[in-house]
Amino acid sequence: MQKSTLLLASLALLLAASTGPALYAQTPGAQTASASWHNKLNQELPLLGHRNWILIVDSAYPLQVSPGVETIETNADQLDVTREVIAALDRSIHVRPIVYLDAELPYVLEQDFYGVNYYRDNIKKILQNDEIKSLPHEQLLSKVNETAKTFRVLILKTSMAIPYTSVFLQLDCKYWSAESEQKLRQAMSADSKQAPN
Repeated sequence: MQKSTLLLASLALLLAASTGPALYAQTPGAQTASASWHNKLNQELPLLGHRNWILIVDSAYPLQVSPGVETIETNADQLDVTREVIAALDRSIHVRPIVYLDAELPYVLEQDFYGVNYYRDNIKKILQNDEIKSLPHEQLLSKVNETAKTFRVLILKTSMAIPYTSVFLQLDCKYWSAESEQKLRQAMSADSKQAPN
């Protein structure tokens, strides 16, 4: 009995080592969920705009009750979901992401969570064309909670099983920059000062 248990454990370790980092909790029904999250993203993206958020989160991310929050279980690999969301945003004409990652992520140790180095390396590659900001997880949750009181938040929950790996995407207008807004406000202010009473 002990020999067969040890043999099975050894085989499991060999299989895990040959298939790469065990980053994700496997969930049945992945194809059905995968199709539905793709459809949901395609339906929602044209409606989302400046001040909306899209979150790609790990499997322990809490289910929120704010009416502006919708959570979709993807049953999919978090890197794959992030890659596809970023690609969809790149194709869009109206929104671009302001990317936030958890400030805690660089401090999660590989010895505690096998695969976290692989995740960190690959998430940087996926987000290489975007500026990445870091905030503590609790601050990001507060931002999302505040936003959800007025604006829509779409949460795509993945099968990731490593903490502090969520990707928070605050949507901004693609065709109108902060600099353009500042120039417009300055011009309006200058006109109001010159206008007669």
